[in-house]
Amino acid sequence: MAGTTQDVSVTAESPSSKPVVIHKDRFRFPPGLRYNLPFYFFAGFFDRRNPILLFQYLTATYGRAAHYRLLWNHIVLLNNPADIREVLVDKAQFFIKERTQKRMKILLGEGLITADDETHKRHRRIAAPAFHRQRIQAYADTIVEHASTMRDQWQPGKQIDIAAEMMRLALQITARTLFDTEVTPEIAVINDEANAVMEMYNDLVAMPRAEDLLRWKLPIPVLTRFRKSKARLDVVVDKMIKARQAESTKAAREGKPVGSDLLSMLIAARDDEDRTGAKALRSDELRDEVLTIFLAGYETVANALSWTWLLLGQNPEAESRLHAELDATLQDRLPTLEDLPRLPYTEMVIAEAMRLYPPAWAMGRQAIEDVEIGPYRVPRGTYFFFSQYIIHRDPKYFPEPLAFHPERFTVEAKAQRPKFAYFPFGGGGRQCIGESFAWMEAVLVLATLAQRWRLTVIEDQQIALQPKITLRPKFGILTVPQLRRL
Repeated sequence: MAGTTQDVSVTAESPSSKPVVIHKDRFRFPPGLRYNLPFYFFAGFFDRRNPILLFQYLTATYGRAAHYRLLWNHIVLLNNPADIREVLVDKAQFFIKERTQKRMKILLGEGLITADDETHKRHRRIAAPAFHRQRIQAYADTIVEHASTMRDQWQPGKQIDIAAEMMRLALQITARTLFDTEVTPEIAVINDEANAVMEMYNDLVAMPRAEDLLRWKLPIPVLTRFRKSKARLDVVVDKMIKARQAESTKAAREGKPVGSDLLSMLIAARDDEDRTGAKALRSDELRDEVLTIFLAGYETVANALSWTWLLLGQNPEAESRLHAELDATLQDRLPTLEDLPRLPYTEMVIAEAMRLYPPAWAMGRQAIEDVEIGPYRVPRGTYFFFSQYIIHRDPKYFPEPLAFHPERFTVEAKAQRPKFAYFPFGGGGRQCIGESFAWMEAVLVLATLAQRWRLTVIEDQQIALQPKITLRPKFGILTVPQLRRL
């Protein structure tokens, strides 16, 4: 449907906190819901615990884009790759992070996911060397070592929750690469409290003025739980940072090299473009980045691999082709960094799994000026959302969208699709800095485990989505390992 001019002479919230009067002749909103969203509270598509239902309804009903209001806020859901490219790339200067992602600041502070403008640019310049391709490739042996230890622990015929196993493995790899340590009690605290906050996330996003309510220390149960979890996180992470800073200072004094873990590199990194004199990250900034890297790296890969195992168990033809590639390429040895280019189908399997179940299932921006996107023109303060979960299942770009076909990700097939028909790691200037690391880890872990095992998915179990910060399997994924080869 074409865009429509709507008579919406109301006051809207904008990033500058100044009222914006919306005049009917100045703006062209997409078609959409007639009433303010809360009026649909009992509609089948409105479930604050699962926003995907709303996005599915809007996409099926309105197509390219849909407009709705939540209280005084105008929201536009985009489903067209060209429109999404305008927001993330071509007109990125007109947008900042939207409310739900900014709400993560109460956990992640000014980390790379949440920061805007110059703060984001500065942090990205400082963090970039730590994520340089040559740096992250040095972690390949660590990844394979932990994956091979896990594959030795599995027992034929003994049921496992593969989602829990992938979380456990990802935590071990993150602890080693980020902190250069095993899963110590301190790492366990970070994991437990981060998970506790994840469970509260949707409630925190939905709560008006949650930041102010936290600051006022009102005795609201969810906020009380959050304050306790956040306080424990800060204490543990600050302690680890101070210990590593002391080690780095001592190493520098003795002329020894800095540690190779990500935290040591972040501590040592400097921003030569900073003109304020603050060349390095402060302790509080380091804490924000540590939490950001911990959550983003750990959650993303673990969930991607969990859904990959489910889909392989449901698609024996793809599983057989994966095993054939692993057997031909690796034979009886463990995978190495040099094997990555020789495992194209393994990477395609993961890419297709992230198409169907993208760990980052939605993202958004907020306009800081009146802006035109495609055929629409909207006022400053408007929120734009786009959901990888929805767009990755669009039959215009992925025929038979619910089918599992890794061949969609051959070089030729990818070249025929617009860029933002598939964007599991975001795009534009804010594309995930750890994307290369995530791909390397996912491919090496899958290759190491699938080389020895195939997993049979238990029938008649409930597989459900849990769309919070990432897309988790709500009840886990029960499987039974079957030995392929010793």
